[in-house]
Amino acid sequence: MFNVACKEKDAHEESIWCVSWTTNEENVDSILSGAVDDLVKCWKWNNEELELRYNFEGHQLGIVSVDINASGTVAASSSMDSHIRLWDLDNGKQIKSIDCGPVDTWTVSFSPDGKFIATGTHSGKINIIGVESGKKESVLDTRGKFIMSIAYSPDGKYIASGAIDGIINIFDIATGKLVHTLEGHAMPIRSLTFSPDSQLLITASDDNHIKMYDVQHANLAGTLSGHGSWVLSVAFSPDNSHFASSSSDKTVKIWDAGSRQCLHTFYEHSDQVWCVKYNQSGTKVVSVSDDKSIIVYNCPT
Repeated sequence: MFNVACKEKDAHEESIWCVSWTTNEENVDSILSGAVDDLVKCWKWNNEELELRYNFEGHQLGIVSVDINASGTVAASSSMDSHIRLWDLDNGKQIKSIDCGPVDTWTVSFSPDGKFIATGTHSGKINIIGVESGKKESVLDTRGKFIMSIAYSPDGKYIASGAIDGIINIFDIATGKLVHTLEGHAMPIRSLTFSPDSQLLITASDDNHIKMYDVQHANLAGTLSGHGSWVLSVAFSPDNSHFASSSSDKTVKIWDAGSRQCLHTFYEHSDQVWCVKYNQSGTKVVSVSDDKSIIVYNCPT
């Protein structure tokens, strides 16, 4: 059954813009949320409830993006203050703060091996930052516009970026070369996600549509309509067969990747839903919104 497992109202004092979910080696589930109130919060998911573990303080402006490494030990957050901060999820301490220079960080994404963080810049570049060094290790240049979204392929071969003008670029990480430019959207790409097998790329745009691309050949595999406003976030489930989307229309949708049909729509939020993520087993989805709430849903696989 698709239903609500938990609803945490007033989880932050302001709009919540980003969320991430991880399970560490001890099987502890952590949910990270970032909001306009300058706070990153770490929640423990336990017995179908959210327990606040840590308030991560230090950012001076709203939190744009959060991510957690694959082992569930280190979190990264980026803010409109142009800093990326790394947090230790075991002890709740800040590991380091990285100054990315004026307006040079937006979405942050850990590489699959956890050694790097990729972030998009306002000048169309992708900066690859070493987690250990805290320094820029390499730069991929799309020669395009402000990059709003970024994703690594799970196999570590590709990195994809979505820009404010609707252009999607896919780079080969090993060579640093641009392999595909996709022009299916004409409006900002707020989010993109690879399938767990790295074969598909799902893109979400302000044009109200979701598109699905075959990564290897850069073919458009499908256009999904159903949201009544901007699509703000997409996330693939670990089982490779479903994905979730969230929108300014206040809904969260669950889709079947094979049939490209919408399986369920959740109407739980009272304002636009900025981000969705799956848990590690793909049985639950978390969403965050301008309504300041965090909602966890049961999603049958």
